[in-house]
Amino acid sequence: MRVVFISGSSRGIGLGIARAFIMENDVVVLNGREDVAQLKWAVKTLREEFPQKAERITGMLGDLSDYKTCEKIFMQIEEEFGGVDVLVNNAGVAHFGLFTDMNPFEMQNILNANLSTALYASHQAVPFMVRKKAGCIINITSIWGIVGASCEVVYAVAKAGVIGLTKSLAKELAPSGIRVNAIACGAFETRMNARLSDEEKNAFTEEIPLGRFGLSHEAGDLAVFLASQKAGYLTGQVIPLDGGVV
Repeated sequence: MRVVFISGSSRGIGLGIARAFIMENDVVVLNGREDVAQLKWAVKTLREEFPQKAERITGMLGDLSDYKTCEKIFMQIEEEFGGVDVLVNNAGVAHFGLFTDMNPFEMQNILNANLSTALYASHQAVPFMVRKKAGCIINITSIWGIVGASCEVVYAVAKAGVIGLTKSLAKELAPSGIRVNAIACGAFETRMNARLSDEEKNAFTEEIPLGRFGLSHEAGDLAVFLASQKAGYLTGQVIPLDGGVV
């Protein structure tokens, strides 16, 4: 039985990924940055959905972009479960607007939420994996980190950084039997995209060859595959999950 930690998993894609790993009978630790009620709701919802697996579902609140907080969370996981076998770095926030209109605080917030969280969580998870000579890290990035995005410049920069983290860690950790891959998501049905008007959403959909937004369970299915032995020879890869855009 694996221990799976998923950052930013109290809603959206992260929650879909959590649900997929619960269906694999893993111990799943959800995480939210600061919304206690939302995290409690997510844990309660999953326990009700999977009553026979309720004891394997828990949540830990904390902002992973703060290194000390991240360290405490991983220490708690190690005390309760032994360590993290599968790390899914999903936490992130977006910002839509002109680059020149952003202030330094907004820039740093985007970088912290999308890149620092992945760096710090990986830094905490890796020692346990190295000791076991096994483990898997899955980074949730964006197609904007591959192709760039107007009016989402800093977000694209942060997600490109996650891709660099994926490729570099994969090379460094491969001798220890640890695989690192990334899922580059396109447009998904999430709260992050709820800001789009119907007109904007329709225009966006027209650019997607499959003609629709992605669903959270589809990211979950791919994450489960990447963490399985079926993907045992796959590492350092960035897989677009975008309906054919890239």
